[in-house]
Formats: sequence, structure tokens, C-alpha cells
Amino acid sequence: MAFHDMAGAACRALTARKDGPSLYDVCDPLLLNGAGGDQHLGKFYRTALANPALRPLLRRAGLAELNDASRLGALRQALVRARDDETPDWPAIGQPVAGLLDTVRLQHPRPKPSVQPEAAAPKPADIERVIRACGAHLLRSYRNNGFIPAYAAFNLIGDPDMRGREFLMALTGLNARRYKNSTLLFNLARIFIARSPARELINPPWKGIAEPMWQPMQIRHRSAYYDAFYIEALLGFIESGLASAEETHAAKRAIAAMADFCLGASREQVRGVDGASFDVVTAIAPHPHPRFSRFFTEIKEKLGFGLYVPDCDTTACAFSAATQAGLHDPILDQPLPDFYRGYQVKAGANAPKVTVPINDNIDYDGGIVTWIDNINGDRPYGNDLDPTLNLDVLEVSFRNLARWKILETPQRLDLLRGIVRFQRNLAASGAFANPRSHIYYLPELYSAYFGRCYAVFMALSPDARATIDPDGAFEFIRERVLAYVRDDLIAHEMNPFDAALALIALGHLGAEVSTFTAPLHCIVRHLGEGGRHGPFKAYEWNKMKTPTRILVGGPEATSAFVLMGLSLVSRFRSS
Repeated sequence: MAFHDMAGAACRALTARKDGPSLYDVCDPLLLNGAGGDQHLGKFYRTALANPALRPLLRRAGLAELNDASRLGALRQALVRARDDETPDWPAIGQPVAGLLDTVRLQHPRPKPSVQPEAAAPKPADIERVIRACGAHLLRSYRNNGFIPAYAAFNLIGDPDMRGREFLMALTGLNARRYKNSTLLFNLARIFIARSPARELINPPWKGIAEPMWQPMQIRHRSAYYDAFYIEALLGFIESGLASAEETHAAKRAIAAMADFCLGASREQVRGVDGASFDVVTAIAPHPHPRFSRFFTEIKEKLGFGLYVPDCDTTACAFSAATQAGLHDPILDQPLPDFYRGYQVKAGANAPKVTVPINDNIDYDGGIVTWIDNINGDRPYGNDLDPTLNLDVLEVSFRNLARWKILETPQRLDLLRGIVRFQRNLAASGAFANPRSHIYYLPELYSAYFGRCYAVFMALSPDARATIDPDGAFEFIRERVLAYVRDDLIAHEMNPFDAALALIALGHLGAEVSTFTAPLHCIVRHLGEGGRHGPFKAYEWNKMKTPTRILVGGPEATSAFVLMGLSLVSRFRSS
């Protein structure tokens, strides 16, 4: 967003005509002075919404409906009940907010068709220059920070898929009261933001699909999930042959240290459904390992993000990265399919495992849910089911097929076949291309991750592939994902992150080399856009839809995916 556009949007927000009670008119009398039984609700309100940065922008953002005393009274009464009741009736509390939330009109990005594509791909020297720049950026960041960071940014306007119905699902399906509090107040604030001039400042338009992380509030942190993909990127840098001897040595040291972080500091013991102990990998390791800034460490409790639990995705990606790096830690000998069986949804049997079904447009049968109960049985986020996560479970299982004796163990093989069936149904319905189908990712991410999974599947023996997938589901999915990337994603305007994901999908799925041209030009053209932060800007890698839209990514993440995409397709172009 250009400075003059930002200044204009701020001016309109500060001088807008007030049509009715504002967020602060509604909440200040109830939440500002710390009264009530649940102190967290007021603490969250004062920290996240009534702070000096946001208050000027929203003080004139009013809702005409709340001029009706009965509607205003119902909304305030709901907040009082959330604040004071020992066991709040969350569906009833959420109703006044849900009704207002359905007046908000948001939509997913709709990129314009691309201009006439270049006839020839960029020169190999230009592509190699980008690979070297991205590899050097990751190594420099590791050297300067002692790790490669990712960043989280709050987008207060929320996610287009979170309307009144989905908000109520989240409010009732989440387990931790603090997380319910933050979901309630964030979604209330979304209404005032989206229906005021402040929306132009908080949610400006962008080019492509992945959202740029321009927000000033960015929280630097470390997670085993990110380290796992940084390991893959640095392995790609080494395999590209473009790293110098010194860079290769530095990359190997970083890979070893990040793998140790994944399987060491991030390790957590839990119990499977049969009571057996398993070591899994937690989303956020205990303090001080996440490397939060002092500022965020002080406020994260106030925001309700005090408890983190392991998840199936971080565990799968960490095991996969360690396997690729050649580690021999005993944790890798655990047959993860035995553990994941307890988190697999089977139609009519254990569908209630999905307590936050905000993507219930898809069939969950055969899929693995996200969150793992910790040793105390805590699961603050309830549970949901994400298609891309399930690709990571397949991918790590294929890499460890022999080690975990999957083909020889009927229950383990049945788990994989169930996930394959889930993915085939997703492709057959076309739902994989619908953002609403995904909890933490976008369809372009799904496409790249399917390509990554497909490549590992194709590296198996023909007999193994036929045993896992006797009906040819992988080829069926491949055709549909390839069509989406070729005919939709790269046929429209992209940003560099979109382009990198397109290349990963196209390269792994065996697309015609000519399809690489448009994303390659996009990446080469945008080299340097990151300024002092890196070769490229920060873009949305993954996200949370609750309690509001929280994006995770960073300039290092963009460099990692660009590096992986370019390293992959360079091999095809030179062969």
C-alpha cells in the first residue's frame, strides 16, 4: 500500500461519520474497568482492542443496527454473561454477534488474468542468481539469529470463511475459555472494522493469492514446523550445486542443529488411544525455545495463547525432515501410523473428533485431525481437520515405509488407504481448489504439498504403489491438481510466493517445461522487493482462522519456498 493511499485511508477512518454505537461504546462500560468474574475477558479487550493504536481508528466506526436499544441490550447482555457466568452458554452468547457478523461482506482474492506470457523462460544465469540469493539469505538469517525465524501477524478483519455459522462452531468447539474469549471479541471487532473506512487500512488489496504480511505487528518466533521446511530448503540449496564450499558447510551445520531442535527441544511425550506412550513434536516448544520477543512474551498470556499442544502436522514434517537429513534418532523408529490411527475419522464412528468443523463442506472420512492431546489431556483448540496436513502424514509414511513395516502391517496400511481415499474424494468434488475446504492453508499450498507427496510416492516400487493405491487415486488427483495450477493459478496474476508454489507443484507433477515460464518470470522480476529484509517480501504461508485471521510467514519463508521451487525445476530444465 503506497504511503499516500495509507494516509488517505487513515484520514477517512479518523473523520468518518459515526452511524451508531462503536465497539468502545458497547464494551467500555463492561470490560474496561476489570469488573466481573472472568478477568481474562477484560484483560484481552484492553490489550488487543482498546489499545491506543486501534482506538483512534475505530472510535467513529459505528453500527446503525445498534441504535435499536433492544439489539444493543442483547449484545451487552451476551458480553456480561461471557464475563460473569461460571459455565457460559456459548451458543446463546454468540448469537447476537453471529447475526451482525453475517452483515459483513468479505471475499477471497480474485487475481486478474495475467497478461500475455513471455515466450521464453528467463536465462539460467538469472535463475541461478535467485537461488544463490535465497540460499545466502537463509544462511545469513541463521547466523544472525541462531535460528531461521518465522513471523505471525494479526489481520483483524478476519477470514472470509468465518461467518456467523462458522463463528458459532468455533465458539462452541474450542475448549479453552480464554480462546473462546478471544474468538468472541475478535469477531465482534471484525464487524466494526469491515463496515467502516478502517477496513481499507487494515485489509488493503494485494496482487496474487498469498497475502502479503505488511502489518506492523509481526511476532518473530521459532517452531519445529518451520525448521522442518527450512531443512528441506537448505538440502535443496546443497543439491543445486550452487552453494559454495563455505555455504555448504554452513548449511549442513544449520540442518543438523535444526533437526536437533525438532527432535530434541520440541519433543513431547503423549499417550495414544490405547494408552501406549509416544514421543511427538509440539507446535511451540517450552520457553525459551520459541524465541518470542520480550514484548510478546509479556502479552501472549493476556491474549489467551498460554497453552500450546502437539499437532499431527508438526510431528509428520519434523520426522520427514529428520529422515531426509539422514538422522538415526530412536524417535524415528516409532511407527507413527499406529499413533495416528487414534486421530483418524471414520464415517459414523468417530466423526465427533472434529469439534470445529468450519470446513464441513468436505467429507472427513479417512482424514487425520490436527491437534494431539497433551499428557494432561488438554486440547485448547478443540480439533479440526485440514487436507494439507493429511498430505504430510502420507509423505512421512512413504519415506519410512520399510522402517515402519507399513505394507506388512494391515492396520498401518489401512490408515494410509483411508487418507488416500479422503484425498481422492476431495479431488473428485473439486473442493481442494476452494479456500473454504482448508483450515490452515490455501489451495496453492495444497497443490505444492501434493506435488511433494506425489514425488515421494512415485519413488516407491511399483508393487508398493499398487498395494497402497490399487485404484489409481494418486494419478486421478494429479490430473486435477495439475489442471488447477496450469489453468487457474499461473493463468492469473501471481506474487513470488504463489509462483514458487506453482513451480513446486508443476515440477513434482511432471508438467510440461513450458508451464514453468510464467512463474519463473514472476520470481526473477520481483527479486529485490524485500529490500533490507531479504530477496523477497513476507507472504502468507499458513494461517489460523480462529480467533481471527493470523498469518504466518516471513521473508525467510519466501526465500525457502522460492529456493525449493527453483532448485526443483532447474533440474528438469537442464535434463
